[in-house]
Amino acid sequence: MKHYFQISIFILIASQVFGQAPKFSNDFLNIGVGSRGMAMAGAVTASTDHINAAYWNPAGLVNISANFQVGAQHAEWYSGIGNYDYIGFGKKLDAEGKSFGAISAIRMGIDNIPNTLRLIGPDGSVDYSRIQSFSVVDYGFLVSYGRKLKNEAWNVGLNAKIIHRSFGSFAKAWGVGFDVGVLYHKNKIRFSIVGKDITSTYNAYKFTFSDEEKAVLQATDNTIPVSSVEYTLPKLNFGFNYTFTLSPKIGLSTELDLDCSTNGTKASLIGSDKFNAEPKIGIELDYNKKIFLRLGSNNFQSELLNDGTGKEQFTFQPTGGLGLRIGKIGIDYALTNIGNVGVGLYSHFFSVSLDF
Repeated sequence: MKHYFQISIFILIASQVFGQAPKFSNDFLNIGVGSRGMAMAGAVTASTDHINAAYWNPAGLVNISANFQVGAQHAEWYSGIGNYDYIGFGKKLDAEGKSFGAISAIRMGIDNIPNTLRLIGPDGSVDYSRIQSFSVVDYGFLVSYGRKLKNEAWNVGLNAKIIHRSFGSFAKAWGVGFDVGVLYHKNKIRFSIVGKDITSTYNAYKFTFSDEEKAVLQATDNTIPVSSVEYTLPKLNFGFNYTFTLSPKIGLSTELDLDCSTNGTKASLIGSDKFNAEPKIGIELDYNKKIFLRLGSNNFQSELLNDGTGKEQFTFQPTGGLGLRIGKIGIDYALTNIGNVGVGLYSHFFSVSLDF
């Protein structure tokens, strides 16, 4: 039971401690949505013509051919301890198909965490009936709009994000942010620029520990968090996509994306103390636009060897997946941790979509 107590407090406090640093704020929104995007290592901001574009690049929404589209995704961490889910709805907003609107919801949660703060009574007795459970859950709600410009080679898009974070009865947070996207597409070439959290996204936290809970935290040398505001700094993504026609029924889509931020991760392939750029590579081979094989790679890093020599090794995280299109139904799968070499929590992604 001692271990349950440590786990409960660690998850609650550590989540808040990491949340104070802008580079880690709202990190659940950096995972990605849709098995196609995950199988291609996130290198899809220029090529996504799907409801998932609301997440990757809202400017791509207007390229959806269906009048109305629904998409959903599910992923699990450690056999269901953590769940990561997404659902999105979108439709054309005019008869000419020049504008498209979408609403999306993302949920990342760990449920049934034991709360042992009240395990030991005031008289020192242990009462297991006082153990309750709580959930740590992050929600992201996106309202998105994409539109073709007068020059139809150019699309623009906007996301308004509402964020809600819940740590059981202990803490709540609400936040607001915005993303913008631009997409140029002509013939077989596409180029995109996406600005995430362009105005800096903020989360306002409020904590509601009881006097009894505060006393337990102090007695166990835990810091009592105070109400605060955290900020997510802006990030830029550049994407370049080129498609090849290998035969009348076989096509190949290739994309290179570059995520730029001020995180300052020295291990990044292109990085310093105050800036880093992370490349992502994705390819998609299709047969008659019905069967898809996808591969990708990201998380390129130069890491120190754990042998005391000071030498570095080059590492990366490969990804892959399959897709099937049957009429108006799309079914996709992604494996994002091939060979168990990655650091991500979620490895298997399943998603479906339906056109109306």
